[in-house]
Amino acid sequence: MAGKATAKTAKKTTGKAKAKTSAQTAVKAAGTEKVFISEADQYLFSQATHYDIYKKLGAHLSEERRKKGVYFGVWAPNAREVHVIGSFNGWDEEAHPMEKLGPVGIWGLFIPGVATGELYKFLITAKDGRKIYKADPFANSAEYRPGTASIVTDLNGYSWGDAKWMEARDGKDAQKQPMAIYECHVGSFMKHPDGAEGFYNYREFADKLADYLKEMKYTHVELMGILEHPFDGSWGYQVTGYYAPTSRYGGPKDFMYLVDKLHKMGVGVILDWVPAHFATDAHGLAEFDGECIFEHPDPRLGSHPDWGTKIFNYGKPEVKNFLIANVLFWLREFHIDGIRVDAVASMLYLDYGKKDGQWVPNKYGGNQNLEAIEFFKHLNSVVRGTYPGFITIAEESTAWPNVSGDIGGEGLGFSFKWNMGWMHDFCEYMKLDPLYRKGNHYAMTFAMSYNEYEKYILPLSHDEVVHLKCSMVNKMPGYKKDKYANLRTGYTYMFGHCGKKLLFMGQDFGQEREWSEERELDWFLLQEEENLGLQTYVKELLKLYRKYPALYEADDSWAGFEWMNADDAENSVYSFVRKSSKGTQNLLFVLNMTPVKREGYRVPVPSTSTRKKYKLLLNSDEARFGGWGNEVQGEVAVEKIPCQNKDYSICMDIPPYGAAIFLF
Repeated sequence: MAGKATAKTAKKTTGKAKAKTSAQTAVKAAGTEKVFISEADQYLFSQATHYDIYKKLGAHLSEERRKKGVYFGVWAPNAREVHVIGSFNGWDEEAHPMEKLGPVGIWGLFIPGVATGELYKFLITAKDGRKIYKADPFANSAEYRPGTASIVTDLNGYSWGDAKWMEARDGKDAQKQPMAIYECHVGSFMKHPDGAEGFYNYREFADKLADYLKEMKYTHVELMGILEHPFDGSWGYQVTGYYAPTSRYGGPKDFMYLVDKLHKMGVGVILDWVPAHFATDAHGLAEFDGECIFEHPDPRLGSHPDWGTKIFNYGKPEVKNFLIANVLFWLREFHIDGIRVDAVASMLYLDYGKKDGQWVPNKYGGNQNLEAIEFFKHLNSVVRGTYPGFITIAEESTAWPNVSGDIGGEGLGFSFKWNMGWMHDFCEYMKLDPLYRKGNHYAMTFAMSYNEYEKYILPLSHDEVVHLKCSMVNKMPGYKKDKYANLRTGYTYMFGHCGKKLLFMGQDFGQEREWSEERELDWFLLQEEENLGLQTYVKELLKLYRKYPALYEADDSWAGFEWMNADDAENSVYSFVRKSSKGTQNLLFVLNMTPVKREGYRVPVPSTSTRKKYKLLLNSDEARFGGWGNEVQGEVAVEKIPCQNKDYSICMDIPPYGAAIFLF
């Protein structure tokens, strides 16, 4: 879980931004359809099954009696009154009272003459008479911080060019495809040389990012901090606008351009999604109509004491509908290919981050959140059941079973689960002085003992390079040359291990400082030999990963992986094979985790009836990668010499802190 704190409470004022006049922003949309909220809409919403509710609630261009305007809809079941206030009525608190449409608590109003670009809020009069000024939970655009108003927006009219990508996506089995994810924070990937805050527009960012991802051969990008949020330091994990891409980098159609551009470049787009909790800012969802409608009213169920945030009430149908429809919104309107669901463990356990007296057991006396479990099953059955190519990823840090179990079964139905255990073991091992690695040898083999139980992604994410944890390269022991050699070998292990891959931006070229959202990556480091070498090496790993199906088509089965020698703790050497379903183009990985060159080292290989040669594909110690230049034989002959219960073996020299990949 990432983030620091919520923004300071925002007042009802709208900030520095000024609304454009209707004349300047009116959309010439002849034939605009009338928007209204029917009894059927209200019923489905109350049953958590109105998956298009975002087309009714919020602010939508509409036409009534030949007059163009905007239809406003909001869910505020406990409100005494609701008014629409905005730049179009001079923020007059009495000008536009809304009508309560039924017992569900939805209010609606058509206002003629309102057009895109206008600022607005809902003025809610609570039961006790308090006046509450709220942004629209379903708004598609928000005022640039520190402003807190919503903006009337039309999502129609963007000309998509990714039809081939979208058609192909649903025909692919993500489990059998390569997935190498570049985790990226838009605001700090690269700073614009002009402007006080240095933010690139989504369109400018798209061009720069797409070029980089294409060059490096990543398959996907995971974007942090896209949902609207008030405080930069939360990194987007404390949300106020679930239906709006943040205005820091432009408007909704600019974000569409970003997704479209990446799709046309062959890159999938995954969105960080945060249904675990939300910000407490005054203009947001908390106590929305004077009472707790999005969060549970019992603070033991509705608040995170450590994070200072509110927890969604997963047992309330309208709240479930709000969240499930939100995923479908991003999928349908912005062509997003998947979501990474943040802080899943905090949702599954009622006592997560809480002390005795701060939580309430479920009806059976346990700590499992039964309503959150049902929510995840509902979410995945609707979204993945309807769109089989869409990916849902759980950031779940415990041993909760069947997170990626089949839809409709006992599992939660996610496509993948982050393997946090692998990440922890990997980082702890790689930080060790090589003298102590032999005593912790099995930390690097343990993850394969449970690999079959889930469909995993191996993450080295932003959370591992902040809060004094050091960047990836500075986790490594030794002098500078040692650190980079260690990291090249560590990344080789990652790309050879079962599981899809995720790497946070900057770590593929050896970012040495910890990440901060306030500054761009240290791109200047690419002028250094070690950094450019590491980037070149990661590029080679990504090329191999995408080229050889053995590395990705059987990630959750022993059919795709076999240890050759998992037990050489004394030398701190690991060797294993990744196997393809066709039995050809298999890969042998040999990794030396010490600064000692292993000369004449014998590696067991799979039994074979004929003598073969193993062809070297990659040597991490080449000078072009920033290594010392120790050579590994280009071809190694298989010998009928038993080793580690195998009838055949090869003999080779392994460079210090070196990794070698062979094709056979």
